[in-house]
Amino acid sequence: MDDPTQKVMDHLRAISARAFELINDFKARRELIDQYFRVHPSTATVHGRWFAVKAGHIPMQWILANGVDPHRRILYLHGGSWISGSLAGYRAFMSHISQATGAAVLAVDYRLAPEHKFPAGLEDCTLAYQWMRENGPNGKAPATASFLMGDSSGGNLALATLLKCNDSKLPLPAAVVAISPATDFTGNSPSIESRATADPIINPAVYQALAPVYLDAHTDPTHPYVSPLFGDYHEMPPILLQVGDFEVLLDDSTRLAKHATKQGCEVTLQIWDKMPHVFQGFVPFLPTAAEAIAEIGEFIRQH
Repeated sequence: MDDPTQKVMDHLRAISARAFELINDFKARRELIDQYFRVHPSTATVHGRWFAVKAGHIPMQWILANGVDPHRRILYLHGGSWISGSLAGYRAFMSHISQATGAAVLAVDYRLAPEHKFPAGLEDCTLAYQWMRENGPNGKAPATASFLMGDSSGGNLALATLLKCNDSKLPLPAAVVAISPATDFTGNSPSIESRATADPIINPAVYQALAPVYLDAHTDPTHPYVSPLFGDYHEMPPILLQVGDFEVLLDDSTRLAKHATKQGCEVTLQIWDKMPHVFQGFVPFLPTAAEAIAEIGEFIRQH
């Protein structure tokens, strides 16, 4: 394992040692998770500019690398297990996404559990997507192309937003990118056990611990908006899945790819050797992160 990769793994193990213990201390956990990508000062550098906007009650930020097309727009949904994650913690990473894709990125500060359980966050993401289609960084103007993107729980929300838009007969995005998405809240992916010792950050009991925090007692964990693995992907736009081979959530992606492909959806599955959860956010410190983001850029530009 090369030096940058080893440093990332050690950094994540240090966070993991505290994160699971703090799963019910939301203030402390949110502060900790905001340091997720902070393995090196370079990962905090924002390329381009950013500014805050609001759609109704939903705070958001535009992140714009130099020279992007403001009419091509990506709605980005951050990770953090539905209970943490912030726009500040993701801003630098999203600026690399904007740079690679040539598109404007709209980041959503959706409502978090447990203060706001499912489906509050999903409702915010769906409203933000509709708003983005009609409003750009320069004001009211329709998008020429719209995309959904997210990582981890944000990848879950990106896929759930796609499904909800389809059910609501809303215009669908041109494509979707899900990075290490959580897709099966029942926790039945084989990699939950097979990658348990390899994964430096996610505890195998994550779904079991999060269920009472994110879901109320009456919510079915197999509902497609909770577990997109069980969704209907007939006539859906192309989906890119990126996941690390060292992740307990590996098979949340492989199973979704198989399920959606069987239904006729065009799915590109990329499994990155010996990489941890959302390794893309360690760009530019981690060379493999830059390679993965370049692949995302190529996918978005193709669609």
